[in-house]
Amino acid sequence: MVELLAPAGDKERLEFALLYGADAVYFGGKDFSLRANAKNFSREDITYACAYAHSLNKKVYVTVNIVFHNDDIDGLEDYLRFLKEVKVDGIICSDILVLKKIKELKINTKVILSTQASTLNHEAAKFYKSLGVNQVVLAREALKEDIQRIKKETGLEIECFVHGAMCTSISGKCIMSNYMTNRDSNRGGCAQICRWVFNEDDEVPFTMTPKDLNFIDYIGDMIKSGVNTFKVEGRMRSIYYIATVILCYRRVIDKILKGTLTSEDKAYYLKILNRCANRESAPQFYHKLPTYKEQYYALRDEESNQDFLGIVKDYDERTHLATIEERNLFKVGDKVEFIGPNLQTFEDTVTEIYDEDGNPLEVANKPRMIIKIKVSKPVSINDLMRVKIN
Repeated sequence: MVELLAPAGDKERLEFALLYGADAVYFGGKDFSLRANAKNFSREDITYACAYAHSLNKKVYVTVNIVFHNDDIDGLEDYLRFLKEVKVDGIICSDILVLKKIKELKINTKVILSTQASTLNHEAAKFYKSLGVNQVVLAREALKEDIQRIKKETGLEIECFVHGAMCTSISGKCIMSNYMTNRDSNRGGCAQICRWVFNEDDEVPFTMTPKDLNFIDYIGDMIKSGVNTFKVEGRMRSIYYIATVILCYRRVIDKILKGTLTSEDKAYYLKILNRCANRESAPQFYHKLPTYKEQYYALRDEESNQDFLGIVKDYDERTHLATIEERNLFKVGDKVEFIGPNLQTFEDTVTEIYDEDGNPLEVANKPRMIIKIKVSKPVSINDLMRVKIN
């Protein structure tokens, strides 16, 4: 079994993640989740998410992965019972308290050990297996040899992060946020201190953050090493980021399983992935220990990405006009591309733009304005329009 797992910060991103090729999504509820700054899901949202995903034969995993203090425990049992009732497909947790409660309450769902447990060896994995864990999300610092040994010794399903942000500390064990801002990173309040710029006595400013994770070159080898689930980080990322990253990994995984992936394919998808975020990326661990080249140790330039131009809301086969909800400025004469889950990516030139009343425009420059443009090929609702990638 090979599973592509996507983050979902809200219902819209959940729908786009599943539409663009994820086999499953993960997210947190309003409580007990490590992404307090994400919108997160109410109980009503979680009920909807399960019904929607299951209607597509896809899965939902819910994070209950904070490190619990005494005053966090109230309401946990009721919440776990609720997750059982709505038939979530798995619960992601790190605290032994949650593992104990799942067993006591006889909650018959997949139990996934969070990366917060920092699992890097087979003995620890065996211990968690004895507590009812079915699948382990290995620490991002796991090397190939670690993965293979843990798989061989435990028989557990293995989940690895393959794309997204890295933590300066070992898989989230950081307390810098607590120290600097009194926000607990292990209870969802990380202030990302490692992204800050530090100055001391007029010396050259420095940072200490790793570049983002990108394993697109190693997916085939990871499958052979026993990885079952390939996890993308980014519950607070945009729908464009989620759709682009998931579509790239979906197509790479499918080509690997069919034996048709070429070096040209990998180079193309790497180029796309490097464009959709404003931070540099690197393979980090797995094949070797990272060096200074995989870190930001001095000032960095992170320009806002404006590749995302719009979402297709409708298409008229008779007039060849696509209705677009605009997200970034574009104008007549611009070279663009259309991508979609069931679309062969194609290039186009913007030749005509019209407002909702049919008046011609030279430029679309108001975010979320609804316009129509002439397209050379049919498109579908929820296809995305972006800047042409050279």
